[in-house]
Formats: sequence, C-alpha cells, structure tokens
Amino acid sequence: MIVRPETPSLYPQIRALLCAAFPTSAEADLVERLRADGDVAVALAALDADIVVGHIVLSLMVAPMRALGLGPVAVAPARQGHGVGRRLIEAALAGAREEGWNAVFVLGDPAYYTRFGFRAELAAGFDTPYAGPYFMALGLQNSPIAPLTGRVEYARAFQSLG
Repeated sequence: MIVRPETPSLYPQIRALLCAAFPTSAEADLVERLRADGDVAVALAALDADIVVGHIVLSLMVAPMRALGLGPVAVAPARQGHGVGRRLIEAALAGAREEGWNAVFVLGDPAYYTRFGFRAELAAGFDTPYAGPYFMALGLQNSPIAPLTGRVEYARAFQSLG
C-alpha cells in the first residue's frame, strides 16, 4: 500500500470509497465542495494495486493561527482495522507540519484521535459550535498552539452537513 497525494484521475474512485465508507453521499459531496471552493490543503489517497482503499482531507479553517480541519477520513470497509486510517492521518499531519501549519482541529472519537496527539483541552478555549469533548486540537510545530482562544470555523462546505 502506498499513500500519495490525490489526483483528479482518482476522484471517481475516491467518491466511490467515500460512499461505501459512510451511510450517505454527504462526505463525498463535502470533499467535492471543498475541492471546488479551493479549501483543500492536504488530500491523500491510500492505494493498493492502484485501487483506492483510503482517503483523507485536511481543509482550511478560519482561526487565529494557521489551522486546518481534519476530515473526512475514510477507509474501505474491508480494510478497516488494518492501519490504513493511521497511515493516512500520520502522513497528512506530517505534510501539514512540513508546510508550516500551526494546528489541526478534528471533531471525532477521542479514543481514536488522542493516539495521534489530539487533545480536547487544547480546543476547549475556542469559540465554535462544535465545542465539547469530541472537538480536539493538535499543535504541529515545536511550540504550543497560540493563542488558545478565539473563533475557529471549518470551511464553508461543512455547513451543508447540518
């Protein structure tokens, strides 16, 4: 399996993967809107024999520092639990770190995302409708996230998720 940046030739496979990994096409539609709006900062695909088995997006956020939002991340149902998601998240975070981003926010399961260093307490001071134990942040550089307060908003395309 290799993890590499997505390319337009992979878009149909990525859409099919997102539709298979989630109960509706909402996440597939979200990814397409993020691309169309120019809000994708990092988008990686995991391929096994030229078949997309995983995908991740980090998108631009409005925040008091250079920040990205993680999601969606999707893995083919038959490949879930085999480290594909982990590899995608680690590669996406490494890419964001190398590009000089300061923080990544995620709305997700703390039991899963804390293994990558995400912490709810790092996101607790930010004004967002997602505030709570499932909204977490991760600092990417060798310094703490600063400031630890202010307004953070996901890209406009997320508003369609309801």
